[in-house]
Amino acid sequence: MADLNDMTSQEIGRRLRLARESAKIRQDQAAKVIGMSRPTLVSIEKGDRRIRIEELQALTNHYGVSVNAVLRREAVHTDLVPRFRRLRETEDSHTAEAVKLLNDLVKAEVELENILGIERRTNFPPERGINTGDIIELAEQHAQELRDWLGLGSGPISDIFTLMELDLGIRLYQRRLSTGSKVAGLYTFDPGLGACILLNANHPLERRIQSAAHELGHFFGTRQAPEVLEENEKFQSREEKYAHGFGRAFLTPRKSFEEAFRQLIAGSDNLTRRHVIILAHQHHISREACVRRLEELGLVKKGIWAWFEANGKITDAQARDVLGNVARQTDAGKDDANRLVSHRLGLMAYAAWKRDLMSEGQLAELLRIGRLNLRALLDQINLEESETDDLFKLPR
Repeated sequence: MADLNDMTSQEIGRRLRLARESAKIRQDQAAKVIGMSRPTLVSIEKGDRRIRIEELQALTNHYGVSVNAVLRREAVHTDLVPRFRRLRETEDSHTAEAVKLLNDLVKAEVELENILGIERRTNFPPERGINTGDIIELAEQHAQELRDWLGLGSGPISDIFTLMELDLGIRLYQRRLSTGSKVAGLYTFDPGLGACILLNANHPLERRIQSAAHELGHFFGTRQAPEVLEENEKFQSREEKYAHGFGRAFLTPRKSFEEAFRQLIAGSDNLTRRHVIILAHQHHISREACVRRLEELGLVKKGIWAWFEANGKITDAQARDVLGNVARQTDAGKDDANRLVSHRLGLMAYAAWKRDLMSEGQLAELLRIGRLNLRALLDQINLEESETDDLFKLPR
């Protein structure tokens, strides 16, 4: 059991009040359980009177929670910056900025989850390791293993971001970095925090999908090592070659991608831009990634993408001509990145403020935004909530 003496009376009182409110029990009802007056319980919840262990046991039993759940330490020491310091890339100011941003986002999310009693579900497969074997074949094999483990089958993945967040429990953030930043993504793992990934929301959707799959490779194969992914990076190390190969194979599994390509070109004599546009769209990847995967699998001759690059490329306008309005994909990640605070952080911040768990000043500091911007966010959510009635009450 956690030690009652390790925590201040104010902190214990705050947690007891939160547990009581979650159980929808009034103060007078709770006071009656332990044979005291309501003012005495009020004093306990305010931290003016220290609770005895037998009183704590009686109250937590009545609230339907354990003593350990009330006394467990919330605060997780969040300092991811030192993990990246040994990497050469962190000497760059843009990379240092991205690392600090990831640290701030994780810190805010973890603190709000803990203060609200939100337990994050994780579903991490075992780390595979990449010590032996041909690295590209290993990446192909591991990518298929993870797809099988997740029950994905062999078809295209419609939303890799949601897959990583909800099916695996990875902390995934998409935020805009400084103009000129070469950072495409960051990855790190902490036993207390789990896997944490930041993607550069300045990049097009298809590029972020590739970056996400690349970082997923690090999570599956080299989980403990932090990583900085940069634009136009030359994948020289064994770890980077693996992650790059894993990303390609995870998004475009060899057998199904080859079959989709063969069906698409049936009856055709030559590869055209139209083929590439359709195949890339089907698999939610960039046209470049599509052609390079075809080259890698030996389905087209080497040098095809270089030819496209030298002869007018494959443009967005050409994609719209082929796909019509379907070419304009919705990009929820970029929309969320355009906000000062993500939707989820905003809703958790409002809940913490409404329940008097954190002040406006504390929230503004935690979220790294100005007080006026925070007040506007809280007012907007509060207005939306005020328009509802008991019909909209959520079960607990």
